[in-house]
Amino acid sequence: MCSLHTMTRSHTPDAPSTTLPTLTRIRRLGIVNAWLVAEDDGLTLVDAATTGSAPAILRAAEALGRPIVRIALTHAHVDHIGALDALAAALPGVEVAVSPRDARLLAKDRTPVPGEPADAKLRGGYPGASTRPTRLLEPGDRVGSLEVVAAPGHTPGQVAFLDVRDRTLIAGDAYATLGGVATTAALNWRFPLPALATWHRPTALRTARELRALDPARLAVGHGPVVDAPGEAMDRAIARAAA
Repeated sequence: MCSLHTMTRSHTPDAPSTTLPTLTRIRRLGIVNAWLVAEDDGLTLVDAATTGSAPAILRAAEALGRPIVRIALTHAHVDHIGALDALAAALPGVEVAVSPRDARLLAKDRTPVPGEPADAKLRGGYPGASTRPTRLLEPGDRVGSLEVVAAPGHTPGQVAFLDVRDRTLIAGDAYATLGGVATTAALNWRFPLPALATWHRPTALRTARELRALDPARLAVGHGPVVDAPGEAMDRAIARAAA
C-alpha cells in the first residue's frame, strides 16, 4: 500500500511548471513506513521497509517519474532494512548510507562498542544484509537536502534526517505516531512494538528531547502517519516517558 503526504515544491528547472511531492510515504503491512524524498537529481529513499517491499518501493518511484539515487537508513532493524538487498540489486550504483555504528549491525556484528551503557541490550531483529554501505553518516552530514541528526537509543547508532527546505523531521523509530505520538523510550500500549525493540531507554529519552529541540514543522516516523506541527504532541510524549 502506498500513500502520498502532499508537500510539494518546484520540479527541476527544465520542467518549472510541474510539482512533485517532497515526501512520499510507502506503507507496508499497515504499520511500517519507508519514505521517498524528492531531490533535483532524483529520489532519496529513507529506510527499506520489510522483506518483499522492493516492488512497492520501485513502483512508487516510477509513479513519481524519478530514479532512486540513494538509500539512507535510519537504523538496522529488520523492518527498516528488509528490502535493502533487493533494492540494491535492482538499482546498480545506488548510494547506501548508514551510521558507522549501525553499519556494524548491518554486517551482523553485535559486539558492544566501548563506552556504551553497560545496561543496554540489543533488542528487535538484526538480520543484517549482504549489501555494504557506500557511505557512513556522521551528524551534520547532508544527504541531498536532508541533514543527518544523531538519534541513538532505539538502536545504538540510529540517525534522523531533517529536511532543511521545510523542516520535516524523518525520525526513524525515535518516535512513533500509531496510536498517538509517543517516544520509543517508554511503552505506548496502543502500539508497543517499537519500544519493546529499544536498545537503551534513557538514551532514547535524551534523543527525543534533542529532536524536539529542533522544532520540526512536521514529523515523519517509521510507524504511523505524518504529524504536522508536532511540537506539543512531542512535549506530551516526552513528559509521559519521563514520568
